[in-house]
Amino acid sequence: MAVCYLIIIDGLGVGAQEDSGLYGDEGSNTLGHVVGRTRCRLPELGRMGLGNIIPLDTVPPVSEPLAAFGKMREVSPGKDSTTGHWEIAGLRMDQPFPTYPDGFPDDVIEKYCRLTGVNGVLANKPASGTAVIEDFGREHQETGLPIVYTSADSVFQVACDVQTVPLEVLYKWCEIARIEVMTGEHAVGRVIARPFEGEPGSYRRLSDQRHDYSLKPPRPFLPGYLQEQGIETISIGKVTDLFAGEGFDRSLRTKSNSEGIRMLEKVAEEVQTGFVFANLIETDQNFGHRNDTEGFAGALEEIDREIPGFLGRLRKDDLVIITGDHGNDPTMPSTDHSREFTPLLVYPVSSATGHELHTRSSFTDIAVSVCGFFGVENPFPGKSFIRQEITIGK
Repeated sequence: MAVCYLIIIDGLGVGAQEDSGLYGDEGSNTLGHVVGRTRCRLPELGRMGLGNIIPLDTVPPVSEPLAAFGKMREVSPGKDSTTGHWEIAGLRMDQPFPTYPDGFPDDVIEKYCRLTGVNGVLANKPASGTAVIEDFGREHQETGLPIVYTSADSVFQVACDVQTVPLEVLYKWCEIARIEVMTGEHAVGRVIARPFEGEPGSYRRLSDQRHDYSLKPPRPFLPGYLQEQGIETISIGKVTDLFAGEGFDRSLRTKSNSEGIRMLEKVAEEVQTGFVFANLIETDQNFGHRNDTEGFAGALEEIDREIPGFLGRLRKDDLVIITGDHGNDPTMPSTDHSREFTPLLVYPVSSATGHELHTRSSFTDIAVSVCGFFGVENPFPGKSFIRQEITIGK
Protein backbone atom coordinates (compact mmCIF):
# COMPACT_ATOMS: atom_id res chain seq x y z
CA MET A 1 0.00 0.00 0.00
CA ALA A 2 1.26 3.48 -0.84
CA VAL A 3 0.19 7.02 -1.61
CA CYS A 4 0.96 9.09 -4.70
CA TYR A 5 1.16 12.85 -4.06
CA LEU A 6 0.87 15.17 -7.05
CA ILE A 7 1.74 18.75 -6.03
CA ILE A 8 1.20 21.71 -8.35
CA ILE A 9 3.10 24.90 -7.54
CA ASP A 10 0.70 27.19 -9.34
CA GLY A 11 2.21 29.37 -12.05
CA LEU A 12 5.72 27.92 -11.76
CA GLY A 13 7.23 27.89 -15.25
CA VAL A 14 10.85 27.21 -16.20
CA GLY A 15 11.17 28.92 -19.56
CA ALA A 16 9.16 29.82 -22.64
CA GLN A 17 7.94 26.96 -24.81
CA GLU A 18 8.71 26.89 -28.51
CA ASP A 19 5.21 28.17 -29.29
CA SER A 20 5.27 30.96 -26.69
CA GLY A 21 5.28 33.59 -29.45
CA LEU A 22 1.72 32.61 -30.33
CA TYR A 23 0.74 33.72 -26.82
CA GLY A 24 2.89 36.85 -26.60
CA ASP A 25 5.15 35.19 -24.03
CA GLU A 26 8.57 35.15 -25.69
CA GLY A 27 11.33 35.40 -23.12
CA SER A 28 9.23 34.33 -20.15
CA ASN A 29 10.99 32.25 -17.49
CA THR A 30 9.14 32.45 -14.20
CA LEU A 31 11.54 30.52 -11.98
CA GLY A 32 14.72 31.73 -13.66
CA HIS A 33 13.70 35.38 -13.55
CA VAL A 34 12.38 35.27 -9.98
CA VAL A 35 15.57 33.64 -8.69
CA GLY A 36 17.77 35.91 -10.77
CA ARG A 37 15.99 39.09 -9.73
CA THR A 38 15.69 38.34 -5.99
CA ARG A 39 18.69 36.05 -5.39
CA CYS A 40 16.40 33.88 -3.30
CA ARG A 41 17.74 30.58 -2.02
CA LEU A 42 15.87 27.28 -2.21
CA PRO A 43 18.20 24.76 -0.58
CA GLU A 44 15.68 21.96 -0.03
CA LEU A 45 14.22 22.06 -3.53
CA GLY A 46 17.80 22.44 -4.72
CA ARG A 47 18.75 19.19 -3.01
CA MET A 48 15.85 17.55 -4.81
CA GLY A 49 17.27 18.71 -8.16
CA LEU A 50 15.48 21.96 -8.96
CA GLY A 51 18.74 23.59 -10.03
CA ASN A 52 19.45 20.67 -12.36
CA ILE A 53 16.40 21.50 -14.50
CA ILE A 54 17.53 24.95 -15.70
CA PRO A 55 20.42 27.21 -14.66
CA LEU A 56 19.48 29.18 -11.54
CA ASP A 57 21.79 31.80 -10.10
CA THR A 58 21.40 30.88 -6.43
CA VAL A 59 20.18 27.27 -6.75
CA PRO A 60 23.13 25.29 -8.11
CA PRO A 61 22.79 21.81 -9.62
CA VAL A 62 23.71 18.89 -7.39
CA SER A 63 25.54 15.71 -8.34
CA GLU A 64 23.20 13.36 -6.49
CA PRO A 65 19.70 14.88 -6.42
CA LEU A 66 17.11 13.33 -4.13
CA ALA A 67 14.54 13.43 -6.93
CA ALA A 68 14.54 12.69 -10.63
CA PHE A 69 14.27 15.93 -12.59
CA GLY A 70 13.07 17.21 -15.95
CA LYS A 71 10.63 19.55 -17.67
CA MET A 72 7.05 19.19 -18.87
CA ARG A 73 5.73 20.50 -22.21
CA GLU A 74 2.08 21.51 -22.53
CA VAL A 75 0.54 20.53 -25.87
CA SER A 76 -3.07 21.62 -25.36
CA PRO A 77 -3.76 25.13 -26.69
CA GLY A 78 -3.95 27.64 -23.86
CA LYS A 79 -2.12 28.64 -20.72
CA ASP A 80 -4.85 28.66 -18.08
CA SER A 81 -5.23 26.59 -14.93
CA THR A 82 -8.05 24.41 -16.26
CA THR A 83 -6.16 23.49 -19.42
CA GLY A 84 -3.00 22.76 -17.44
CA HIS A 85 -4.67 20.65 -14.76
CA TRP A 86 -6.78 18.80 -17.30
CA GLU A 87 -3.74 17.86 -19.38
CA ILE A 88 -1.94 16.74 -16.22
CA ALA A 89 -5.00 14.53 -15.60
CA GLY A 90 -4.69 12.93 -19.03
CA LEU A 91 -6.98 15.22 -21.06
CA ARG A 92 -5.33 16.74 -24.12
CA MET A 93 -7.48 19.45 -25.69
CA ASP A 94 -7.68 20.04 -29.43
CA GLN A 95 -9.44 23.42 -29.26
CA PRO A 96 -8.80 26.18 -26.75
CA PHE A 97 -11.46 27.47 -24.41
CA PRO A 98 -12.93 30.79 -25.65
CA THR A 99 -11.31 34.01 -24.49
CA TYR A 100 -12.55 37.60 -24.62
CA PRO A 101 -9.77 40.17 -25.17
CA ASP A 102 -12.40 42.88 -25.82
CA GLY A 103 -14.80 41.87 -23.04
CA PHE A 104 -17.95 39.80 -23.34
CA PRO A 105 -20.32 40.45 -26.25
CA ASP A 106 -23.56 42.35 -25.64
CA ASP A 107 -25.76 39.26 -26.04
CA VAL A 108 -23.82 37.45 -23.28
CA ILE A 109 -24.13 40.37 -20.87
CA GLU A 110 -27.80 40.93 -21.72
CA LYS A 111 -28.61 37.27 -21.06
CA TYR A 112 -26.65 37.31 -17.81
CA CYS A 113 -28.49 40.42 -16.61
CA ARG A 114 -31.89 39.04 -17.58
CA LEU A 115 -31.39 35.70 -15.85
CA THR A 116 -29.83 37.12 -12.68
CA GLY A 117 -32.18 40.10 -12.45
CA VAL A 118 -29.42 42.72 -12.27
CA ASN A 119 -29.79 46.02 -14.12
CA GLY A 120 -26.32 45.92 -15.64
CA VAL A 121 -22.68 45.11 -14.94
CA LEU A 122 -19.52 47.12 -14.32
CA ALA A 123 -16.18 46.80 -16.13
CA ASN A 124 -16.76 44.00 -18.69
CA LYS A 125 -13.14 43.92 -19.82
CA PRO A 126 -9.92 41.99 -19.27
CA ALA A 127 -8.39 43.23 -16.03
CA SER A 128 -6.26 42.43 -13.02
CA GLY A 129 -8.51 41.25 -10.20
CA THR A 130 -7.10 43.66 -7.67
CA ALA A 131 -7.06 46.61 -10.09
CA VAL A 132 -10.63 46.10 -11.29
CA ILE A 133 -11.90 46.09 -7.70
CA GLU A 134 -10.05 49.33 -6.94
CA ASP A 135 -11.39 50.90 -10.15
CA PHE A 136 -15.03 49.86 -9.77
CA GLY A 137 -15.43 48.97 -6.08
CA ARG A 138 -16.98 52.27 -4.99
CA GLU A 139 -19.48 52.28 -7.87
CA HIS A 140 -20.36 48.67 -7.14
CA GLN A 141 -21.01 49.47 -3.47
CA GLU A 142 -23.18 52.44 -4.48
CA THR A 143 -25.21 50.65 -7.18
CA GLY A 144 -25.11 46.96 -6.30
CA LEU A 145 -24.12 46.13 -9.89
CA PRO A 146 -21.69 43.20 -10.14
CA ILE A 147 -18.17 43.72 -11.45
CA VAL A 148 -17.78 41.35 -14.41
CA TYR A 149 -14.34 40.91 -15.95
CA THR A 150 -12.08 38.42 -17.68
CA SER A 151 -8.35 37.95 -18.37
CA ALA A 152 -6.17 36.33 -21.00
CA ASP A 153 -7.55 33.06 -19.61
CA SER A 154 -10.93 31.59 -20.44
CA VAL A 155 -12.78 32.97 -17.41
CA PHE A 156 -15.98 34.84 -16.59
CA GLN A 157 -15.30 36.47 -13.23
CA VAL A 158 -17.80 38.18 -10.97
CA ALA A 159 -16.54 40.34 -8.09
CA CYS A 160 -18.86 41.59 -5.34
CA ASP A 161 -18.42 43.18 -1.92
CA VAL A 162 -19.90 40.77 0.62
CA GLN A 163 -21.61 43.62 2.49
CA THR A 164 -23.27 44.82 -0.72
CA VAL A 165 -24.14 41.46 -2.27
CA PRO A 166 -24.47 38.50 0.13
CA LEU A 167 -22.08 35.64 -0.61
CA GLU A 168 -24.91 33.20 -1.37
CA VAL A 169 -26.28 35.64 -3.97
CA LEU A 170 -22.89 35.98 -5.63
CA TYR A 171 -22.62 32.20 -5.78
CA LYS A 172 -26.10 31.95 -7.28
CA TRP A 173 -25.26 34.53 -9.94
CA CYS A 174 -22.16 32.52 -10.85
CA GLU A 175 -24.11 29.26 -10.99
CA ILE A 176 -26.53 30.91 -13.44
CA ALA A 177 -23.61 32.13 -15.54
CA ARG A 178 -22.07 28.64 -15.61
CA ILE A 179 -25.23 26.66 -16.32
CA GLU A 180 -27.29 29.00 -18.48
CA VAL A 181 -25.06 31.69 -20.00
CA MET A 182 -21.48 30.53 -20.59
CA THR A 183 -22.41 27.49 -22.66
CA GLY A 184 -22.02 26.39 -26.27
CA GLU A 185 -19.64 28.70 -28.10
CA HIS A 186 -19.21 30.65 -24.85
CA ALA A 187 -18.32 27.62 -22.70
CA VAL A 188 -15.43 29.20 -20.81
CA GLY A 189 -13.12 27.07 -18.73
CA ARG A 190 -14.24 28.67 -15.48
CA VAL A 191 -16.81 31.02 -14.01
CA ILE A 192 -15.25 32.45 -10.83
CA ALA A 193 -16.94 34.09 -7.84
CA ARG A 194 -14.56 36.75 -6.47
CA PRO A 195 -15.88 38.09 -3.15
CA PHE A 196 -14.13 41.03 -1.50
CA GLU A 197 -14.57 43.43 1.41
CA GLY A 198 -13.38 46.82 2.60
CA GLU A 199 -13.51 50.43 1.49
CA PRO A 200 -12.03 52.34 -1.46
CA GLY A 201 -8.26 52.22 -1.23
CA SER A 202 -8.24 49.23 1.12
CA TYR A 203 -10.22 46.48 -0.59
CA ARG A 204 -9.27 42.89 0.23
CA ARG A 205 -10.17 39.84 -1.83
CA LEU A 206 -11.53 36.94 0.23
CA SER A 207 -9.60 34.17 -1.48
CA ASP A 208 -10.78 31.43 0.88
CA GLN A 209 -14.38 32.23 -0.12
CA ARG A 210 -13.65 32.32 -3.84
CA HIS A 211 -15.44 29.62 -5.78
CA ASP A 212 -14.65 28.29 -9.26
CA TYR A 213 -17.36 26.81 -11.45
CA SER A 214 -15.58 24.71 -14.06
CA LEU A 215 -16.81 22.71 -16.98
CA LYS A 216 -17.28 19.05 -16.19
CA PRO A 217 -14.25 17.17 -17.53
CA PRO A 218 -14.81 14.48 -20.15
CA ARG A 219 -14.01 10.95 -19.08
CA PRO A 220 -11.67 9.30 -18.56
CA PHE A 221 -9.70 11.80 -16.45
CA LEU A 222 -7.18 10.75 -13.85
CA PRO A 223 -8.96 11.34 -10.49
CA GLY A 224 -12.28 9.98 -11.75
CA TYR A 225 -10.59 7.00 -13.38
CA LEU A 226 -8.70 6.12 -10.20
CA GLN A 227 -11.97 6.37 -8.25
CA GLU A 228 -13.49 3.83 -10.59
CA GLN A 229 -10.54 1.52 -9.87
CA GLY A 230 -11.29 1.67 -6.14
CA ILE A 231 -8.45 4.04 -5.27
CA GLU A 232 -9.22 6.84 -2.80
CA THR A 233 -8.72 10.31 -4.25
CA ILE A 234 -8.16 13.49 -2.24
CA SER A 235 -8.04 17.10 -3.46
CA ILE A 236 -6.11 19.80 -1.56
CA GLY A 237 -6.65 23.45 -2.47
CA LYS A 238 -8.48 24.55 -5.62
CA VAL A 239 -8.00 21.30 -7.57
CA THR A 240 -11.55 20.05 -7.03
CA ASP A 241 -12.95 23.27 -8.51
CA LEU A 242 -11.01 22.76 -11.73
CA PHE A 243 -12.75 19.41 -12.21
CA ALA A 244 -16.24 20.70 -11.31
CA GLY A 245 -16.11 18.80 -8.02
CA GLU A 246 -15.90 15.43 -9.80
CA GLY A 247 -13.43 12.63 -9.21
CA PHE A 248 -12.59 13.17 -5.54
CA ASP A 249 -13.69 11.28 -2.44
CA ARG A 250 -12.52 14.13 -0.22
CA SER A 251 -11.76 17.79 -0.87
CA LEU A 252 -9.72 19.83 1.61
CA ARG A 253 -9.93 23.61 1.19
CA THR A 254 -6.96 25.80 2.06
CA LYS A 255 -6.34 29.51 2.66
CA SER A 256 -2.59 29.51 2.04
CA ASN A 257 0.34 27.48 0.77
CA SER A 258 1.40 26.83 4.35
CA GLU A 259 -2.01 25.38 5.15
CA GLY A 260 -1.80 23.28 1.98
CA ILE A 261 1.47 21.73 3.15
CA ARG A 262 -0.04 21.17 6.61
CA MET A 263 -2.86 19.28 4.88
CA LEU A 264 -0.31 17.20 2.98
CA GLU A 265 1.39 16.33 6.27
CA LYS A 266 -1.92 15.40 7.87
CA VAL A 267 -2.86 13.14 4.96
CA ALA A 268 0.60 11.54 5.05
CA GLU A 269 0.03 10.62 8.69
CA GLU A 270 -3.48 9.24 8.19
CA VAL A 271 -3.78 7.72 4.71
CA GLN A 272 -2.26 4.34 3.87
CA THR A 273 -3.03 4.27 0.15
CA GLY A 274 -4.53 6.67 -2.35
CA PHE A 275 -4.00 9.57 -4.74
CA VAL A 276 -3.56 13.11 -3.41
CA PHE A 277 -3.78 16.01 -5.88
CA ALA A 278 -2.71 19.33 -4.31
CA ASN A 279 -2.42 22.90 -5.59
CA LEU A 280 -0.31 25.57 -3.87
CA ILE A 281 -1.90 28.71 -5.27
CA GLU A 282 -0.22 31.74 -3.71
CA THR A 283 2.71 31.94 -6.16
CA ASP A 284 0.19 32.53 -8.95
CA GLN A 285 -2.80 34.21 -7.35
CA ASN A 286 -1.09 36.52 -4.88
CA PHE A 287 2.15 37.33 -6.64
CA GLY A 288 2.38 36.30 -10.29
CA HIS A 289 -0.76 38.15 -11.30
CA ARG A 290 0.38 41.22 -9.36
CA ASN A 291 3.91 41.35 -10.83
CA ASP A 292 5.22 40.93 -7.29
CA THR A 293 8.59 39.29 -7.84
CA GLU A 294 9.70 39.55 -4.21
CA GLY A 295 6.40 38.06 -3.03
CA PHE A 296 6.73 35.19 -5.52
CA ALA A 297 10.25 34.50 -4.23
CA GLY A 298 9.01 34.58 -0.64
CA ALA A 299 6.28 32.07 -1.44
CA LEU A 300 8.85 29.73 -3.00
CA GLU A 301 11.10 30.09 0.04
CA GLU A 302 8.17 29.23 2.32
CA ILE A 303 7.46 26.08 0.30
CA ASP A 304 11.15 25.23 0.41
CA ARG A 305 11.26 25.55 4.21
CA GLU A 306 8.21 23.38 4.72
CA ILE A 307 8.81 20.62 2.16
CA PRO A 308 11.21 18.62 4.41
CA GLY A 309 8.56 18.27 7.12
CA PHE A 310 6.17 16.74 4.59
CA LEU A 311 8.78 14.47 2.99
CA GLY A 312 9.77 13.26 6.44
CA ARG A 313 6.27 11.87 6.98
CA LEU A 314 6.24 9.71 3.86
CA ARG A 315 6.27 5.92 3.93
CA LYS A 316 8.89 3.89 2.09
CA ASP A 317 6.86 3.24 -1.05
CA ASP A 318 5.14 6.63 -1.34
CA LEU A 319 5.69 8.76 -4.44
CA VAL A 320 5.78 12.56 -4.80
CA ILE A 321 5.50 14.40 -8.12
CA ILE A 322 6.06 18.18 -8.08
CA THR A 323 5.29 20.32 -11.12
CA GLY A 324 3.44 23.44 -12.30
CA ASP A 325 0.37 24.06 -14.47
CA HIS A 326 1.68 27.01 -16.54
CA GLY A 327 3.98 29.98 -16.03
CA ASN A 328 3.24 33.39 -14.50
CA ASP A 329 6.39 35.45 -14.81
CA PRO A 330 6.07 38.47 -12.49
CA THR A 331 9.02 40.20 -14.14
CA MET A 332 7.24 40.52 -17.49
CA PRO A 333 4.93 43.45 -18.36
CA SER A 334 1.83 41.24 -18.52
CA THR A 335 -0.09 40.19 -15.40
CA ASP A 336 -1.39 37.07 -17.15
CA HIS A 337 -0.17 33.49 -17.27
CA SER A 338 2.72 32.63 -19.60
CA ARG A 339 3.19 29.72 -21.98
CA GLU A 340 6.13 27.93 -20.38
CA PHE A 341 7.60 24.55 -19.68
CA THR A 342 6.99 23.47 -16.10
CA PRO A 343 9.43 21.76 -13.72
CA LEU A 344 9.24 18.06 -12.92
CA LEU A 345 10.60 16.54 -9.71
CA VAL A 346 9.90 12.87 -8.88
CA TYR A 347 10.76 11.75 -5.34
CA PRO A 348 12.38 9.48 -4.40
CA VAL A 349 14.74 9.30 -7.33
CA SER A 350 14.72 5.47 -7.13
CA SER A 351 11.06 5.49 -8.22
CA ALA A 352 11.82 7.10 -11.59
CA THR A 353 13.13 5.64 -14.84
CA GLY A 354 16.29 7.70 -14.54
CA HIS A 355 17.90 10.60 -12.71
CA GLU A 356 17.25 12.93 -15.63
CA LEU A 357 13.77 12.76 -17.14
CA HIS A 358 14.54 15.31 -19.89
CA THR A 359 11.68 17.24 -21.53
CA ARG A 360 8.45 15.27 -21.43
CA SER A 361 6.35 15.43 -24.58
CA SER A 362 3.14 16.28 -22.72
CA PHE A 363 1.75 16.93 -19.26
CA THR A 364 -0.22 13.69 -19.76
CA ASP A 365 2.93 11.71 -18.92
CA ILE A 366 1.94 12.38 -15.31
CA ALA A 367 -1.42 10.60 -15.68
CA VAL A 368 0.28 7.66 -17.39
CA SER A 369 2.89 7.46 -14.63
CA VAL A 370 0.30 7.58 -11.83
CA CYS A 371 -1.60 4.71 -13.45
CA GLY A 372 1.65 2.76 -13.62
CA PHE A 373 2.33 3.47 -9.96
CA PHE A 374 -1.02 2.01 -8.92
CA GLY A 375 -0.79 -0.90 -11.33
CA VAL A 376 -4.00 -0.09 -13.21
CA GLU A 377 -4.51 -0.18 -16.96
CA ASN A 378 -3.60 3.13 -18.58
CA PRO A 379 -6.23 4.85 -20.79
CA PHE A 380 -4.22 8.03 -21.39
CA PRO A 381 -1.77 9.13 -24.14
CA GLY A 382 1.83 9.54 -23.06
CA LYS A 383 4.81 7.71 -21.61
CA SER A 384 5.45 6.77 -18.00
CA PHE A 385 8.47 8.05 -16.10
CA ILE A 386 7.87 5.58 -13.23
CA ARG A 387 9.83 2.33 -12.92
CA GLN A 388 7.27 -0.41 -13.48
CA GLU A 389 9.13 -2.94 -11.33
CA ILE A 390 8.21 -0.93 -8.23
CA THR A 391 4.52 -0.81 -9.11
CA ILE A 392 2.22 -0.66 -6.09
CA GLY A 393 -1.01 -2.63 -6.48
CA LYS A 394 -4.45 -1.40 -5.50
